[in-house]
Amino acid sequence: MNLSNKLLVITGASSGIGAEVARLARFHGARVIGIDRNDPTVSLDGFVKADLSKPETIDEAVSFLPAQFDGLVNAAGVPGTADKDTVARVNYLGLRHLTETVVGRLSPGAAIVNFASILGAAWPERLARHKDLATTATFQSGHDWLAANPVSQDTCYQYFKEALIVWTFMRAQQLFLSRDIRMNSVAPGPVFTPILGDFITMLGQDRVEADSGRMKRPAFADEIAPAVVFLCSDAARWINGVNLPIDGGLASTYL
Repeated sequence: MNLSNKLLVITGASSGIGAEVARLARFHGARVIGIDRNDPTVSLDGFVKADLSKPETIDEAVSFLPAQFDGLVNAAGVPGTADKDTVARVNYLGLRHLTETVVGRLSPGAAIVNFASILGAAWPERLARHKDLATTATFQSGHDWLAANPVSQDTCYQYFKEALIVWTFMRAQQLFLSRDIRMNSVAPGPVFTPILGDFITMLGQDRVEADSGRMKRPAFADEIAPAVVFLCSDAARWINGVNLPIDGGLASTYL
């Protein structure tokens, strides 16, 4: 993979998978600007501290970004143990708002990679609802839609990962045809990160034990990052509008 002369913006770059994506991207020649609410723990070429749960703070963060760059990796996220409104704001509404706000700054041939999850695999069961939410034009109109169509706290993480996959599918070809920008999502399974314990709490012991017999082990962050960096590279220039599982085959065991 060659990312020489590319400038990437990576959210959630201070820890976990986002930090590993930043490290690997820089190894392959990219310059990386991180966005996170916490201070970085890896070397970056620039950093913007920001809360990605509010449109006004997202807009402020964008004002510190360069006029043009070559890729956006939306790795920031919160687990389902957080309040469902926070999950909605960070994992879906804020991600979408940031992406749409910077589209005009992305150079032709740029790539966007959104972090979904294998827990979003049931999106076809709620396709009509996810498409309806995807058509809301702004952060606020999306928030209003959710107020009128409430999501359960117990399944809010899964719901918004499903919604993110559907929005990625719906928006990707529009961006590719009109601006030569590719957008894909990746769907990791369990990963050894600081919030792995939150996912165990969220899913419950029964689900965790059931999944443990289907998988070799949780992934390490450096097993997720290469696929993301590949999608940001010119080697993936004809890959658009896909949701790529990176789960050691876990999703395939549910057929």
